[in-house]
Amino acid sequence: MPSISHIVLDDANLPPPTPEIEQERKVAMFDLLEKNTFVLPTRDGREMPAGPYHVGLSIREKRLVFDITTEAAEKAAEFHLSLGPFRQVVKDYFQICESYFDAVKNMPPSQIETIDMARRGIHNEGSRVLQERLEGKAEIDTDTARRLFTLICVLHFGA
Repeated sequence: MPSISHIVLDDANLPPPTPEIEQERKVAMFDLLEKNTFVLPTRDGREMPAGPYHVGLSIREKRLVFDITTEAAEKAAEFHLSLGPFRQVVKDYFQICESYFDAVKNMPPSQIETIDMARRGIHNEGSRVLQERLEGKAEIDTDTARRLFTLICVLHFGA
């Protein structure tokens, strides 16, 4: 099954992330590279180069950019997605994450669990939006979408 074997976030022009955001990024990247599904379907009647793929994620000119190459450095695809559909869910996700990080420090487990359930719900919404936006461009499973959504949030952190 085609997959992502390497991923790079272009966060060079972003402010340094908080320790919590950096931890989320590290976990998402590790989990993504451990197991993911990323298929480039036939487009315009032509087969796309086979994976595994190297994926670069960046925000350029207010657009989310997926730059995809093969392991042999052959250009496979490039997608530019509007950030508009992500704005509200990313904002909601950051707000609930802030509440969650605060709760972990001060609240009893039952309240932390309630906030975490809400956080997972918003995260699922973000991954669903990503899957919709990639429709016809790349086929990804839910776990891959969740991890990529986390990385998109990291890029939004300073954007």
